[in-house]
Amino acid sequence: MRSINHAEKANFRALIESGGDDRLQERLNIIDVFMGTEGHLTLEELFVLLKQKGYDYEPEFLRQCMEMIVQLGFAHKKEFEGQPVRYEHRHLGIHHDHLICTKCGKIREFHNPELEALQEKIASDNCFYMLQHRMEIYGICDECLPPRRALIPLYMAREGENLIVRKMLGGAIAKTRLAAMGLRIGERLEVINNSGSGQVIIARKGSRLALGRGIAQKVMVSREKTVCGASDTTS
Repeated sequence: MRSINHAEKANFRALIESGGDDRLQERLNIIDVFMGTEGHLTLEELFVLLKQKGYDYEPEFLRQCMEMIVQLGFAHKKEFEGQPVRYEHRHLGIHHDHLICTKCGKIREFHNPELEALQEKIASDNCFYMLQHRMEIYGICDECLPPRRALIPLYMAREGENLIVRKMLGGAIAKTRLAAMGLRIGERLEVINNSGSGQVIIARKGSRLALGRGIAQKVMVSREKTVCGASDTTS
């Protein structure tokens, strides 16, 4: 990787020298620090790293320089949902996708040749010439999942989760009301909307149901799958 970064920096220097850009050494310092990191950096994080190296550049110059680095093809500018703009290395001929944790914000890269081949096949089967694509999978990482109990009340479930009804709490009236809505033990649900207040919107067998938070507390559910892909057999 060090040899790749050295070649990238030499390539960058040649391009900005030929373009006659000012503040050459300062731009080289910025790409040197950027290339010396891994991951997905915000401008603020890069600014801190530069300060640690003894470089104190105005934020607007740093932003303009990173835009140039993106324009010249040495970085990707990423806008993940709910996060500030981030920058990552763009290595030629190397593609990857992302897993984004909606709880802690952690971003993980992955590459799957079978998935890449399938996307190309889908494009070809539809007579579509694919230029580029990106995949961003939003969910909860393994480090954020363990503290959560296997069995939780429905009102605590997160949007997008696929769940199985495991138990009904409350008296006969509450259970009769839930049964009238079609909610029974073993039913599979998807959480459509749960903002933390107001109704919990779920999907069941192709239709949507709205549950008040009080009644949603009485429906005990578990995830349909665990983080490692195995079925959850909690009972």
